[in-house]
Amino acid sequence: MTVSVGDHVPECTLYEYFNEESDGCSVGPNAFKMSELVKGKRIALFALPGAYTPTCSAKHLPGYVEKAEALKEKVDEIWCVSVNDAFVMGAWGRDNNATGSVRMMADGSAEFTKAVGMDLDLTERGLGVRSRRYSMLLDDGIIKTINLEDAPGGMEVSDADTMLDQV
Repeated sequence: MTVSVGDHVPECTLYEYFNEESDGCSVGPNAFKMSELVKGKRIALFALPGAYTPTCSAKHLPGYVEKAEALKEKVDEIWCVSVNDAFVMGAWGRDNNATGSVRMMADGSAEFTKAVGMDLDLTERGLGVRSRRYSMLLDDGIIKTINLEDAPGGMEVSDADTMLDQV
């Protein structure tokens, strides 16, 4: 089942790795319930097939890191969601200077990705189940926009500029 604009984001668990331990949070992976993450927040979420993959590393994540300051004037948080584990997402975020600007949310078992209907089976290519490339604007858990890419390597509507225009 694919979610639609106006739907409440489904309940699931996402994971995050922190670079430093703090009160109540170990370095990770730390589990977070979606309902707690989105409550009272406006979130620019973008999802992609995988950390360290070509388009994701060259364009998608760097675009959101570059536009983070402008986006954070209009949203509370920016999330990058991928079907990778929290350790990989943490390392990829550090490698791309995302720490402090983009939350690198791991969906290692594709729980969220499947719940929103954005899973993509790339098993025959040796990549397993991945996420389609898209972005969403969430407001207190309600999906306000969905920008789904048509082409596998395309990045025409899920980029940071499009999200900035929509917030």
